[in-house]
Amino acid sequence: MIVWINGAFGSGKTTTAGELVELIPNSTLYDPELTGAELHRLLPAKQLDEVDDYQDLPIWRRLVVDTAAAMLAQLGGVLVVPMTLLRQEYRDEIFGGLAARRIPVHQVLLRPDETILRARIEARGEREARAANGPDGGTADARGPGAGPVRRQWSYDRIEPYRTALEWISDDAFVIDNGALDPRRTAHRIAEAVRTGEAPVCTIVQTPEPVAETLAAGVLLFDEADRVLLVDPTYKPGWEFPGGVVEPGEAPARAGMREVTEELGLALERVPRLLVVDWEPPMPPGYGGLRLLFDGGTIGRAEAERVRLPADELRCWRFVGEREAARLLPPPRYERLRWALRARERGVVLNLEGGVPVG
Repeated sequence: MIVWINGAFGSGKTTTAGELVELIPNSTLYDPELTGAELHRLLPAKQLDEVDDYQDLPIWRRLVVDTAAAMLAQLGGVLVVPMTLLRQEYRDEIFGGLAARRIPVHQVLLRPDETILRARIEARGEREARAANGPDGGTADARGPGAGPVRRQWSYDRIEPYRTALEWISDDAFVIDNGALDPRRTAHRIAEAVRTGEAPVCTIVQTPEPVAETLAAGVLLFDEADRVLLVDPTYKPGWEFPGGVVEPGEAPARAGMREVTEELGLALERVPRLLVVDWEPPMPPGYGGLRLLFDGGTIGRAEAERVRLPADELRCWRFVGEREAARLLPPPRYERLRWALRARERGVVLNLEGGVPVG
């Protein structure tokens, strides 16, 4: 189990986490900032220069999941993780990866009043500047803030993104106003909330990661302007087509129809027509496999109004043109879509390998 303490920079996450491990039996502290610091040593400077924050590095997000899972496998018990996550897609990717490993996450949001938050940031900056014995107190790099005035300004700059993120964080986090609480009392409040279930397990889900090649079926649905329907998963970055893994003994086209019903609440009347067969090469840690895209036809406005999403799996949906799809989809999925649209126009089935037509 993981207790993930979220909140703005300066909200008291780390000090509270240190107190919490004293209260929860067999618990261990894991600070993902340590993973970011190691990446600063391991990655080429060119890659680090391309990001403003180590959270923007896909390798950091994956290592956070892998490290947390490895620590729990080694130590058991409870992992206490103090880490600010202000981008919903990053939170979803990390929590989805943990869910895939059957690791429950209790998310707690520390939410002091902004006036108190700013005062804490100011005081922390002054303490660190004195400790660093210099006016700058360190410099910021891809790891995040340095210390003193640098960290203070870095924290101030992230108050606005924190305000923007509050709505979606609060949806599935247990919120504590710790403005009048010291770290020890805040930790007691968290421990009690986890023990009683007042702080629930985050509902983001993800199917277990494959251990071999998989067969997956996606279905393209269109509106009357021939825009294609895409969905935004909660558990991984990038948009996607309705669809999923074909179960053993299940016909691929029927699997696509099943997924449309499960994900959108729509029942297709006809078996969809195959557009492309794409062999996805293995790319560790993924195993690849065959990816099929089917033409589910056009759905009218009335039918589109009946779309209902499973909130723990899909955040939203929309119809998009090909240009917008190129922006929303990861490159391999976009190439698959691009050729599926050409196959639909020509009335043919295309055979792809890694998104490139062959044969």
